[in-house]
Amino acid sequence: MTASRFLAATLGLALHLGAHAADFTVTSTDIAPGQSLASAQVFQGFGCTGGNLSPQLSWSNAPAGTKSYAITLYDPDAPTGSGWWHWSVFNVPTSTTSLPAGTTTATLPAGAVQGRNDYGDSAYGGACPPPGDKAHRYQITVWALKTDKLALDRHASGAMLGYMLNANALGKAQLTGLYGR
Repeated sequence: MTASRFLAATLGLALHLGAHAADFTVTSTDIAPGQSLASAQVFQGFGCTGGNLSPQLSWSNAPAGTKSYAITLYDPDAPTGSGWWHWSVFNVPTSTTSLPAGTTTATLPAGAVQGRNDYGDSAYGGACPPPGDKAHRYQITVWALKTDKLALDRHASGAMLGYMLNANALGKAQLTGLYGR
C-alpha cells in the first residue's frame, strides 16, 4: 500500500469512527461542563477539605459494538510531569449507563473494578491541586470498549489502564470540571 493510500484509509477510518462517537455523551448532575467542582468532589486530605465523593454520571449513545465501559477522572494539569489519576472504573457492563454520586466498590455493578488512583487507593480520590495554582482541569471520560473485560485488577497503574483503554476504545465521551485553591 502506498503512503497516500494508507493516509487516506486512516483518515477515512478516523472520520467514520469520529462520526459515530460524536453522539456519545456523558452528563452529570454534580458537574457542569467548564464550571468549578463542588466541595463534595474535593479530596479530604493533603490540605484539602471536601466530601471526597465521586460525581453522579450518566452516558448515552455509545458506538455500535460497545461491549463494556470504563470511566476515568484525570487531571492533566497536576505538576507531576504525567498528570494525576483520580479515579478509574472498568469492566462496567453495557447494561449500566449511569453511576450514582458516591460510588464505591460495594455499589459498583457486578464485575466492575475500581482501579488504583494516584493517592494509592483503589477508590475515588477527589480534586486537590496545589495552593495558588490556576484552576486545574478534571477530565471525566467514559470509554466505550470493544471488549467485555480488560485483563486488569484494582492494582493496575493509570498508565497501564490508559494503554488498555486506548487499545480497546470504540469511542469516548468527556466532561471537564475545574477546581483551584
